[in-house]
Amino acid sequence: MDEFLQHLLNAVMLGGTYALLGIGLTLIFGIMRVVNFAHGELYAFGAYAVYLVVAALGLNFFLGLVVAVIAGALLIEVALLRPMRGADIDTVMLVMIGTWIVMQNTELLLWGGVAKAIVTPFPEAPLVIGPVSISWLRLFVLAAALILIAASYVLIQRTKLGKAMRATFQDADTAALMGVNIKGIFTATFAIGSALAAAAGALLGPVFLVTPTMGDLASLKAFAIVILGGLGNITGATVGGFILAFVEEIGAGYVSSGYRDAMGFLIIIIVLLFRPTGLFARAERVG
Repeated sequence: MDEFLQHLLNAVMLGGTYALLGIGLTLIFGIMRVVNFAHGELYAFGAYAVYLVVAALGLNFFLGLVVAVIAGALLIEVALLRPMRGADIDTVMLVMIGTWIVMQNTELLLWGGVAKAIVTPFPEAPLVIGPVSISWLRLFVLAAALILIAASYVLIQRTKLGKAMRATFQDADTAALMGVNIKGIFTATFAIGSALAAAAGALLGPVFLVTPTMGDLASLKAFAIVILGGLGNITGATVGGFILAFVEEIGAGYVSSGYRDAMGFLIIIIVLLFRPTGLFARAERVG
């Protein structure tokens, strides 16, 4: 039982960051109808941004997190998508694939293929609670992820911007007739989704090692979470992220660590056999 509790605690921490990946992608995919193949690279970008601020520049770790989120929000939207307003979906998808390749190879060119470690201000001695222990860093990652998830819910459900985003998801043409600035909503949507992906990488980068290819698997998992939870459903993306993390952690703990990723995708296949639209499919709105 003690071992199970430890695995459960690790899964909750990992699930929070998976949920951020899923929420970011489901917003972009659901509202903009853009398949963001660079989503995983934004995750890697967030991790490298923290590494740059902390290791290369010698600045504060928490400042690095803020820089990573802001830079992730602006990077692709300002540099690529904004000039491409009005382009057809095929062109945008090709640009996203090209962005993925360019970002990954730029990271490889700048930092090399050797994995990087990010130093944090948290003590190395773990916090022991009864039979389980957790590092202070992982506890901070969990708290930050939960705050960002809650902020996403508030944004979508309680703000004027969120209402406009949900209207655009339901029917962009009707929303435009009602006065919604569709281009502005697309800008905000991609910025928010990208920021969440960068935040996930910035939070998990110090927990694991930072490598140029770390975004590849993250991208696959983000798409899997969206499919598992249902397109355009933030609740589904959140729950899907925690489900994926739990299955991976239990599989790694009780089967083999080598099958960690395979166990997660196996449960997704099983779920989709019975629920092809996902566990929480909700076609009428984002939320």
